[in-house]
Amino acid sequence: MQNRPTLAQRQFARHLRTSQTDCEQLLWQKLRARQLAGLKFRRQVPVPPFVLDFYCVELKLAVELDGGQHFEAAGEIHDRRRTVYLQRLGIEVVRFSNLEVIRQMGDVLEQIVRVAEVLRLRS
Repeated sequence: MQNRPTLAQRQFARHLRTSQTDCEQLLWQKLRARQLAGLKFRRQVPVPPFVLDFYCVELKLAVELDGGQHFEAAGEIHDRRRTVYLQRLGIEVVRFSNLEVIRQMGDVLEQIVRVAEVLRLRS
């Protein structure tokens, strides 16, 4: 990653790891310890000026979970700008709503695996 996170950004990411949302905890239980297709994910990874929910360094794959605020106009604009910024850094971003994680976990995991397979083929 290009920009190194400041101490404050690292501390904020650490705080987010200790206070995950229920949906983040559910997904983390499926992503941790290389359980999903052997992919190594980290959680709450600072990529200044942002913190990624889940990040696979090997594939430069970010998985973001969106709560209700992300579906309001301001949230959607912010998310688009964030995604463009991350893509410029070479990071592929996959977004899911909290509702998808709760109701369709299998589909969420399948989509992450499909994106990972495409990224592996590119490298």
